[in-house]
Amino acid sequence: MGDKDVQVGPDPLTFDQVVAVAREDAPVTLTDGALDAMAAARAHIEELAARPTPVYGVSTGFGALATRHIPAELRARLQLNIVRSHAAGSGPEVEREVVRAMMLLRLRTLASGRTGVRPATARTLAALLNTGITPVVHEYGSLGCSGDLAPLSHVALALLGEGPVRDAAGELKPAAQALAEAGVEPVTLGAKEGLALINGTDGMLGMLVLALRDLRRLLKHADLAAAMSVEALLGTDRVFAADLQDLRPHPGQAASAANLRALLAGSQIMESHRGPDCTRVQDAYSLRCSPQVNGAARDTLAHAELVASRELAAAVDNPVVLPDGRVESNGNFHGAPIAYVLDFLAIPAADVASMSERRTDRMLDRARSHGLPAFLADDPGVDSGHMIAQYTQAGIVSELKRLATPASVDSIPSSAMQEDHVSLGWNAARKLRRSLDGLHRVLAVEILTAARALQLRAPLRPGPATAAVVAALREHVPPPGPDRHLAPEIESAVRLVQDGALLAAAETVTGPLA
Repeated sequence: MGDKDVQVGPDPLTFDQVVAVAREDAPVTLTDGALDAMAAARAHIEELAARPTPVYGVSTGFGALATRHIPAELRARLQLNIVRSHAAGSGPEVEREVVRAMMLLRLRTLASGRTGVRPATARTLAALLNTGITPVVHEYGSLGCSGDLAPLSHVALALLGEGPVRDAAGELKPAAQALAEAGVEPVTLGAKEGLALINGTDGMLGMLVLALRDLRRLLKHADLAAAMSVEALLGTDRVFAADLQDLRPHPGQAASAANLRALLAGSQIMESHRGPDCTRVQDAYSLRCSPQVNGAARDTLAHAELVASRELAAAVDNPVVLPDGRVESNGNFHGAPIAYVLDFLAIPAADVASMSERRTDRMLDRARSHGLPAFLADDPGVDSGHMIAQYTQAGIVSELKRLATPASVDSIPSSAMQEDHVSLGWNAARKLRRSLDGLHRVLAVEILTAARALQLRAPLRPGPATAAVVAALREHVPPPGPDRHLAPEIESAVRLVQDGALLAAAETVTGPLA
């Protein structure tokens, strides 16, 4: 075992471990405790399978077909059939990091000893992760009740050596070929194993964990963008004072305001209009209320992190093997707890982006920008400056507002009305990923625009933190000048937000932001 191995056993995984396996290809190792727990649970399943009394998922059909008792000679076929028939997804491939997160989380549930699978089956799933084999999972197919059945079935199908996969190099291959080349033996399913491999909320939970990591970083960028815009628009930082923020004691608001104070410290631009001749009394809401909006987003994120931490401690399957050997049916596969917070997060993603777009627009409007040229153009009329960059923001923000409509309030009955209420948590997760991509782009445009505006304030100089951000941006994007092809500059800014380079530049001055 290496130092970076993620130990998978009955204990909960951490957010960092999920991200490490999903995005960084960290290897996984099943613990001795996991192997012992799985062996003990499997003994109970084998004993129940030998009884003449029907047990759901062991010796019966599934869903609306649960009333049929399956004779012993057909049970292996039953488990194979459920995987093949439920691998019914459609549409584009889901991202590799999502599939890997889903595989890891299903492995953790298997390792809990509550599903009844054989240790050998779990080892094969771990081997797929460690050899970089990623089953092809499709965009559509999950209703988020009985878990993410179709997505997980595509993963289970690969364990059997069936269906398409991508190898470690990303090449599309038949699963049988990829497993053989990696030296992984396909699984032959025993009683209950097919059901145990597919009956979990692992897809939507994996996407939630990845989104939490991304949104926490993006909210720091939202504070960075706001600080640059406040400075560029000759706003005031007095409204961000700690004693004013303490009057409304939300922890996220306090953290956001502290970030703004740190980012604006030492700004020559701000000092230039602090004297008695300054007529500025109040800034617009998009400047003055940044900590309230970015802070509320943080508090919503904190709630979602709490829910996700509970889910990482869960063992979701139906039926489950309890410590005393009972095998009981349950409803823990319903995705509502995850679906709700996935939907919640799409709301602040849209609202933070909406406020960012409003700040950008103020910098471009000569009537409200306090002396900046129209659209920050080099020669307004001949040049358009950042006029259309704001259009791009506006188009994204409009879409983010639509994506903030919750998926979890919808439900379409399935399985002959046996599964008559579903969570649609997978849908909520998919739209949240699109929302966060949009938020990345909106904040990048604001930072790009604010950097241009700050440089147009010369000879006044921005504060050390925001100046460091402008300098980092200028390593990839030229300074203000006549109109250029703007799309590549926007994409450069997007990449710098995504990889954290601009935030890192600010933090060389401020220290770690909250």
